[in-house]
Amino acid sequence: MDHNLELDALNDANKGFSQLFENDIAGARNTFSGSDDPFHLLGLGVCSFLQAALGMEAHVIEEANRCLTLSEAGTRRFTKTKKHIDNHRFHPGVEWEILNADAVVLLGLIHALSESYMGYLQCLYALNSAHSKFTKLYKSVFPHGIDVYLPSPEGVVSHNPSTASFAGSVSYSSTSSAASSTSTLPAVADPEPQLVPKRSFFSRFTYNTSTPALTAAHHRPHIHPSKPDGPVDDLIISGTAFGYGLFNLVFSLLPKRVQSVVGFFGFKHDRKLALKALAVAAARNDTHSVFAGLVLMTYHGVVLLLSGYQADEPRIVKEYQVLVDRIFERFPNGALWVLNKAKILRMTHDPEAAIKVLQDGLKPDRPFSFAQADSLLVFELAWTLLGQRRYQEAADMFIRVTELNTWSHATYYFIAAGCHWSLGNHDRAQQLFDAIPGLIDKKIGGKDLPTEVFIKKKIAFYQTKQKRLGKDEARFVEAITISPSEEIGVFWNTHARICETVALLHIQEWTSTNPAPTISSPHTSPPLPSTPSNSPTPPSHLVLDTPDEFAIRSLLLGVVHRTTKAYPTSRAFLTDAHKQHAQVTNSTWIGGVAMFELAVLELKEVDAETSEAQVGGSEREVKEKWRRALKAAGEWLDKAMGLATNATDLSSRLDTRVAMLRDEIGAKWDEIGL
Repeated sequence: MDHNLELDALNDANKGFSQLFENDIAGARNTFSGSDDPFHLLGLGVCSFLQAALGMEAHVIEEANRCLTLSEAGTRRFTKTKKHIDNHRFHPGVEWEILNADAVVLLGLIHALSESYMGYLQCLYALNSAHSKFTKLYKSVFPHGIDVYLPSPEGVVSHNPSTASFAGSVSYSSTSSAASSTSTLPAVADPEPQLVPKRSFFSRFTYNTSTPALTAAHHRPHIHPSKPDGPVDDLIISGTAFGYGLFNLVFSLLPKRVQSVVGFFGFKHDRKLALKALAVAAARNDTHSVFAGLVLMTYHGVVLLLSGYQADEPRIVKEYQVLVDRIFERFPNGALWVLNKAKILRMTHDPEAAIKVLQDGLKPDRPFSFAQADSLLVFELAWTLLGQRRYQEAADMFIRVTELNTWSHATYYFIAAGCHWSLGNHDRAQQLFDAIPGLIDKKIGGKDLPTEVFIKKKIAFYQTKQKRLGKDEARFVEAITISPSEEIGVFWNTHARICETVALLHIQEWTSTNPAPTISSPHTSPPLPSTPSNSPTPPSHLVLDTPDEFAIRSLLLGVVHRTTKAYPTSRAFLTDAHKQHAQVTNSTWIGGVAMFELAVLELKEVDAETSEAQVGGSEREVKEKWRRALKAAGEWLDKAMGLATNATDLSSRLDTRVAMLRDEIGAKWDEIGL
């Protein structure tokens, strides 16, 4: 391929990616199908990967595996051709190596979609082959480290869990040289001393981002050391940073039991460097920059939703907002960017605004529709409505998801059935429950989906109780005492960011069950009036008579009392949930989750104490409070992991949440200087 053909192919493929980012997946596939060069082959693979990752549909996952296998083989052929192409200042053929590495890592990620330990292990083995590729590329493209490519402070993107931005964590000032900005190099950086130009770090940002000034990171025997960056240079810089960052981030987020296998391969991940590399990629103009932005958005959103506590939430929200705004401005019709706009609103306690953004993004008159991406909008809308106790609308949305993808209809039916149970629509709820056994036949990698394992156990539990009560087992909906949709919502951390009014309605509902909780709540009287947006409360004659039910009630009450900042009451309920663990027969996940929630409580409580007093004591006293809280939180997490075995429902999710919270704890230790 000569240099003109290469540029033409890259530009045409970029048009396809622009179509993909604007929801026009049919147009993108048509563009990518027009040629068999590596750019277009990878484009087809990416389309299939996104459809698989967003929709979690078995047949689409198989198609993604097929397309990416072809992409990997096609790009590998080009890597063997080191023909000189005068389109960039790097080593010949490095662009093909990057595209090949992209295909390899996406193939590996396909295996992780099952959320099972076997899937994670398959992912691990596949990604192992990419380890040497990314390390080699990183050393070649960034021989002096990646710091000189960091975005300016105006485009703040953090490479720490949620505390320090690049502006605060990279050692440089407005008068520093490029050398000072690389004084602390990553472990893989070239250790040999190099001569570097005396150019201010900030001066490189006065150039157009597509033609940055040359810095120390460029000095290697490149073809044209003085040539301005072009589109292929952007691809190489952004692609290398993206691939290396994604690779490290994926490994850092794998469950600990899977990470232990990493030592066998001699690989040590670095999440801080991963997030830094992704931020560098996101700041460029290549297609990789959009994917890097998407990965960072997803990571920020997951941290805000699932970690439970953030060491510096305002900063991470700001960084998240910067990423979303930048890409949304380029692709205003893309469902993925609409989704992230809504997530920010939900995470910042404005669920009604989030609902409007999502509803607008799903209007029938939008120019293009990408079914799997649209299903994410519907899914997010369903959870947001559920968080507002708008049960009828939430149930409708969960059922609508089944019309957009084929992933685990049993899960959506189960949650919708729980919504109808909360409304008192027992006939409709039972109808949905009855349909579930016929829907649990989809497997990924030969394994049952974790949520479906949970659902089968819950239905068996309801049936057993109904039979024990001497009633018609076919009407097991009558044996339910805690809403199934609210219970499964614990795994999505639904109750952590609800408004106080909704939290109080939950408390009124769950403390009205019999026998009443022995732990008193400051919120149980007088009864709260219902509002138009909230469902009627189920009748108070619901009788709990098993350790599972008592444990679930205490866990939910502990979480929502923490949301209302009633910390002592929250602690009492969460502790009670853990005490029930030894007697629980079905919901064995509760003990570990209760320990995790107690860790979150330790951090939120001391955060509130030190913030409100703006330090009701000396700096030394505040540090001592934080030291005790951080130590206690770490101990709770150790206990949580001790209870999360392979046989525990959705244990891999708890594992990931624990890893995220540990990062935040570490960030807080650093911030306080302990």
